[in-house]
Amino acid sequence: MKVFTSLMYIFAFAMVQGLVFGADSGTAWQAHIVRQMNAPDAPMEIPARIQIVTERWNRVVAVPYIVYMPEKDRLLMLVGCDYPHHAMVLTSDDRGATWTEPRPVRLDAEGKTLPGLGIGLTYLGKGRLLLVTDRLWFSTDYGATWGGPDGTPEPLAIAPTPDGNTWNQWDPFLVLKDETDKITRLVQTGYGMNHEWYGSDKGPGYSTGYLRFSMDEGRTWGNAIAPPQWTGVSEVALLRAKNGDWVAACRTDIPARFEPETLDHLEGLAVSVSKDGGSTWSDLNRLYDYGRHHPCMVLLPDGTIVMTYVVRKGYVDSADGWPQFGIEAITSRDNGLTWDLDHKYILHAWKGNRTGPEYWWASSQATSTVLLPDGSLLTAFGTGYRSQPADGGPSPRDAGLVHWRLNSEPVNKESQISDAAHDSKVRNVFDPKLDQ
Repeated sequence: MKVFTSLMYIFAFAMVQGLVFGADSGTAWQAHIVRQMNAPDAPMEIPARIQIVTERWNRVVAVPYIVYMPEKDRLLMLVGCDYPHHAMVLTSDDRGATWTEPRPVRLDAEGKTLPGLGIGLTYLGKGRLLLVTDRLWFSTDYGATWGGPDGTPEPLAIAPTPDGNTWNQWDPFLVLKDETDKITRLVQTGYGMNHEWYGSDKGPGYSTGYLRFSMDEGRTWGNAIAPPQWTGVSEVALLRAKNGDWVAACRTDIPARFEPETLDHLEGLAVSVSKDGGSTWSDLNRLYDYGRHHPCMVLLPDGTIVMTYVVRKGYVDSADGWPQFGIEAITSRDNGLTWDLDHKYILHAWKGNRTGPEYWWASSQATSTVLLPDGSLLTAFGTGYRSQPADGGPSPRDAGLVHWRLNSEPVNKESQISDAAHDSKVRNVFDPKLDQ
């Protein structure tokens, strides 16, 4: 099996693919290799680029979301800064190479930043965006200013779950359009959490996933629906597949065998599919029993679905005893029904900087991926690889980017991982081999 091992070949390939800048370009990109697993053969090595966008900020920067706005050939990134988190945005007009300084989504009457983690950044088109804190924010000027709908100053309150609990949202809205590019519906996902159950020994089931619909671009929302298959599901990322099916990438509750552990890094990743516009859903197809979540899905022109996600548990410790974390991607070529776990992509992986109860400080959090006009992919991710003890929590934390493409070379037909049980070691335990 052919492997890209020649550095000259890699460089030439990257130049052709537009993945290398000149030394004087002013970009923050660094040369990088994305690995596609191909066991028992050697991994495929794919030229890529990487940067830690926020490294010089030396502050807490968490949970990045990115959108591409084609009308201006511009990227917008949403991040949560400092403790307590507050929502800030920054833009790039060179497809991620350089970025503006961050600016607050909104200041209060005294000129101070409003607290609240910003999540769910969604592009509706023609300069219109949504994001969520504890309220729903609207922008009609490509993210320059934010407020309520139709030019009103105040964002909208977010209705609770049907049982009166807080509606927790993480993922962007699903935007559905007709053949004229007019928005017909928005779909919002969220979850309610039974905190008493979460702290008990009852096992999974403490989370309940919901969805609800808006027919007027987010101004009003219908009643929430709790699909029975989403019991034990929290965060849900949605995508409309090429055949029209809706694909839901779901974060699943901690498996019972880990009781009494409550670290949410042990939560897993599953997929549920709807063939009737969200009315009914398939049973969960559990991809990883634990340690992987925060998914984001992108649809390619040929119908391939790319899912990126974090790895917070499941990597073995390094040879010198450090925990390891990463960002991975998998693909589906049948509208989300099956996923190629044997040929997953390692977008980036790193060692932690401490052991013991706070080992997780260096971990990954959040992925957000967009398809660029040239067919390449840009994946944003959160990392605590530099974190140290600080007031309020570990600091600094960072947002990184990987600019990459899917492998175009053939891979083997291995399916050992995909064929293994979802809770098996074969499926869940992996060595990223950072020491090699």
